[in-house]
Amino acid sequence: MKKDLSNREDIEILINAFYDKVKTDPIIGHFFTSVVEVNWEKHLPVMYDFWESILFQKSNYSGNPMAKHQEIHNKYPLKMEDFQHWIALFTETVDENFEGNNAETAKQRGMSIATVMQIKILSPL
Repeated sequence: MKKDLSNREDIEILINAFYDKVKTDPIIGHFFTSVVEVNWEKHLPVMYDFWESILFQKSNYSGNPMAKHQEIHNKYPLKMEDFQHWIALFTETVDENFEGNNAETAKQRGMSIATVMQIKILSPL
């Protein structure tokens, strides 16, 4: 039986496993390696903070993920398939490593966030 996400260390495990997949992914990996050459030493702690704020109501994240993704879209257009693939990879990574209420919440929030970004970026008013 897998454990549930319960602290920052668990979030770090999840996020590291997810981005290990993303870096070499044939569908969305290029966004992180070519479109934006991500500085992983800076990016990963920001993602830990983001997910810790989402799951555990910690107030250590400040940023604007929508603006960042819009910048990426302006450099290299994102497609619906990219968002769907992100959701699939994230869900798969959660399921491989964790189970429980917080794991389910992480998957739901990931889907919600990606869906809102997809709508706002791909269907601007």
